[in-house]
Amino acid sequence: MNRKELVPESSPQAAFGARLRSSREARGWTQDELAERMGYSSTHVSAVETGRKPPTLRFSRSADRTFGLEGTMDTFEREWREIRHGSLLEGFPEYVSHEGRAAEIRLYEVGIIPGLLQTPEYASVLAGSYVRRGAITPEQADERVSLIAERQATLVRTPPPLIFVVLDESCIRRPIGGHTVMGAQLARLIEFAELPNTVLHVAPFDMGERRPFDLPITLLTLPDRSLMSYAESAQRGHLERESTSVVPILTAYHQLQADAPSQAASVAMINDLRKGIS
Repeated sequence: MNRKELVPESSPQAAFGARLRSSREARGWTQDELAERMGYSSTHVSAVETGRKPPTLRFSRSADRTFGLEGTMDTFEREWREIRHGSLLEGFPEYVSHEGRAAEIRLYEVGIIPGLLQTPEYASVLAGSYVRRGAITPEQADERVSLIAERQATLVRTPPPLIFVVLDESCIRRPIGGHTVMGAQLARLIEFAELPNTVLHVAPFDMGERRPFDLPITLLTLPDRSLMSYAESAQRGHLERESTSVVPILTAYHQLQADAPSQAASVAMINDLRKGIS
């Protein structure tokens, strides 16, 4: 039987296939045996192993169940997300997987509206700016916009997460996409604040030194009540799970919420700005 040599370094998809083959061979399984365990045809397994067919989320999760990798840090699903979101910042796909099952989400953002609250038009303008700078392809821009829509599905799942958002005033004052796009985006923020599972504050410029964060920060409370923080540098995103590091950030977030204007006052500020640009 001919055996195609794999070159894992040639692409993330090839690396996925090579890992699938090595995991299978380490257990002494044939492609037929692995296919039966995973619920796929041997032809499908062969195509993924050799990089002729890209893996899917369903395929990756099936591989994790078959190889006993569910709940670990090195799953096939994680590798699939890195393939799919290759244009995204390193570390962000892993964060998204945790965000999708969080019981509570706390956001502080500077400069732009966070993805969970963006309208499709606002998200498209931002993605398009990356294309014009040559940072990503048009296809990758479409993927980014689609990912935002997928993430926003967490707002309506049952039960929905509690979502706390504090926006630096720059988020609502920075014009993105012209009056029509920005006006619709501000209207979306007002709608968001009316949801039963959300709290929205705007941290005004005159908070000055009372603002505890200079950069965006995200805090997740997972279903088991464990905490996780996420922050980004120019090179990558970083997830922090150590409570000794995360708890002080949570404390500072609560202080930020306490010092910021109430949700009613924040919504009034957004509404005044929206009327001014319409």
